[in-house]
Amino acid sequence: MVAPRRSIEHVHGQALRPPAQMGRPAVLGIGHSNPPTCIAQGRLPADYYFRVTNGEHLTDLKGQAHQDLATCNPQRGTSSAAHPGLHRPQVTIPRRPRGHRLRRPKAIADWGRPATEITHLIFSTYSGARAPSGDRRLASLLGLSPTVSRTMLNLHGCYGGGRSLQLAKELAENNRGAHHSHRLLRAGRWLPGQTSLARRSSAMAPAPSIIGADPVSNVERPLFEMAFASQTTIPGTEDDISMEINKGGMEYHISNKVPRLLGCNVERCLIDAFDALGVRAKWNDLFWAIHPGGRAILDHIEEVLGLDDGKLAASRHVLSEFGNMSGTTVIFVLDELRRRRVVKKEGEALPEWGVMMAFGPGITIETLVLHAPDSLDGN
Repeated sequence: MVAPRRSIEHVHGQALRPPAQMGRPAVLGIGHSNPPTCIAQGRLPADYYFRVTNGEHLTDLKGQAHQDLATCNPQRGTSSAAHPGLHRPQVTIPRRPRGHRLRRPKAIADWGRPATEITHLIFSTYSGARAPSGDRRLASLLGLSPTVSRTMLNLHGCYGGGRSLQLAKELAENNRGAHHSHRLLRAGRWLPGQTSLARRSSAMAPAPSIIGADPVSNVERPLFEMAFASQTTIPGTEDDISMEINKGGMEYHISNKVPRLLGCNVERCLIDAFDALGVRAKWNDLFWAIHPGGRAILDHIEEVLGLDDGKLAASRHVLSEFGNMSGTTVIFVLDELRRRRVVKKEGEALPEWGVMMAFGPGITIETLVLHAPDSLDGN
């Protein structure tokens, strides 16, 4: 006999609750940053600078600029797809831990406990290929315990944020008292001739978060509890999103069919997730953290699910402000959702339950059902 599906209003404390002895895994702290986007004029190539300023006739100054740049001894393989070299992948290696140092105070302070109490470190990246890898250097920079359990995730692309959150959730569920520092960092390049969808996604941004269960009262505050997680692969789409490290660095290939493919499959993933929980949910009754891989992707998902205007506002805001930062982007969206809940209008009712979705090579879809505790609102 099949048990009847219940509405989402009746599941709090029942179907979506883990056993009484273990609290639901939750995001306990979030931090993120972007590298500087202002470039000094003196660092621009001389020909480009003189061309865009209509200064081609200033031959003496242009010659001096060329001479100044020549003393820098640049390697063409690190800056030009036409001249690939093995130098380019090495450029990112010393930068990976430095990027995370930017947000160390924010992520740890948001959590409220010392870094030495972190038991697991999940480091997701696709920058560099060496051992010991960035997880080892990051653990030292953060002052983590020598006994911290480290896990590396590589080349997950835009679904890396969802994958590492799901892994942290599973570790928290199976290690009572564990707290997981979940870090993402990406860096790469685009090739000439790629689609405009791909070219929108050039960025490098650390996005750390802290995951744990059984939050300590008056010390830890759950931001988003993770009730359910799943991963789905769309058959026959191996070549629609792909990544490869070669002599010129990271190469991305993204098909213009991706928005349509995602639009055709996200609802099935959502139905399966809520069916597994025995829950019936109306899509407009949820909050949404969708990976903003591009405006076309958000538009297709919004249309397929029949979402009201503003339901994907957090994703659209992050896309407009930062672009697609690959796996880190959905963490930015979660933080934007948190910010909007804190500054909600008086008397405004916000959804208690929501969904996070991330997409990447495969094509792979990561789905998380989230719960926002009342303690977050107005805090």
